[in-house]
Amino acid sequence: QVQLVESGGGLVQAGGSLRLSCVASGRAVNTYPMGWFRQAPGKEREFVAAGSWTGGTAFYSDSVKGRFTISRDNAKNTVYLQMHSLKPEDTAVYYCAARIGTVVATTQTSYNYWGQGTQVTVSS
Repeated sequence: QVQLVESGGGLVQAGGSLRLSCVASGRAVNTYPMGWFRQAPGKEREFVAAGSWTGGTAFYSDSVKGRFTISRDNAKNTVYLQMHSLKPEDTAVYYCAARIGTVVATTQTSYNYWGQGTQVTVSS
């Protein structure tokens, strides 16, 4: 079984930065591709970023490309989402997810384990 715990959310002004963390526990978790998704009020959950366990492959949604960076520290079983130039439309609950296997995916149904989420609020 894999458990994921996000942290680092909060309230920030537009243009500011935040770094989200996701600590994973469980067997072989540091070999799994990891993703970040978000859900804004009244909207469906959407893909944000995903990366391989080596860090060699990463995908981003068009809305965050150039502003967000996914990274990981396998020694700490932790995945990060560094967010810069935040906008009010980035306001959402952010979830990390782990996918059994090796292929990085951008669809929610491809992920097997989910965290509880952390709230990010960007004020204008």
